[in-house]
Amino acid sequence: MSLIELRGLIKTYRMGDVDVHALRGVDMKIEKGEFVAITGASGSGKSTMLNILGCLDLPSQGEYILEGIQVGGLDKGALADIRNQKIGFVFQGFNLLARTSALENVELPLLYDRAGRIKDPARKAVEALTRVGLADRLHHEPNKLSGGEQQRVAIARALINEPSIILADEPTGNLDTETSMEVIGIFRELNDQGITIILVTHEPDIARQARRAIELRDGHIIKDEML
Repeated sequence: MSLIELRGLIKTYRMGDVDVHALRGVDMKIEKGEFVAITGASGSGKSTMLNILGCLDLPSQGEYILEGIQVGGLDKGALADIRNQKIGFVFQGFNLLARTSALENVELPLLYDRAGRIKDPARKAVEALTRVGLADRLHHEPNKLSGGEQQRVAIARALINEPSIILADEPTGNLDTETSMEVIGIFRELNDQGITIILVTHEPDIARQARRAIELRDGHIIKDEML
């Protein structure tokens, strides 16, 4: 059984009087432990796909099956549980709370842990920050951290719930080349530890650091290759 399977996935948005076809019948499988880059020009459908994979949006038609679960039939509570327990999110803009320490930012998702899986949030947050090389920055607020360090905090926050999948939307978009490669190096290390990584990027150099690249154009997969 694949970790992720998309079958005939269609996503259509209504914009005024116009239908926008973001995804047009996508079929795709991703296995546990893969590192996949999703690429394509602006408007190709890559962010829409990431939102559906992250249970932030639902397809208009077709099936999304995650670890054998038919996602389309779930209610909002079940979708929230999947996001909290199975998926870690990393965004281009870091999305850290100002005037809040790195440690507190990383602990934040545990406020929504209805299952109570993590018994010692502070210890878990320290472990996550140590994992991304920030053991000496636990009590620094975002404005005291570099862009690369802020993204490391965001990655640590994505790790706190022990997800099986990390979804990253343009995670190096606000970083210089050297820092971008450092961040991608962290993703590769996490992937080596068994976490499935799926990242959206428009940067060819970043996509080449993944182990598989899927290119979208006008809502269709036009290329899918191992790297």
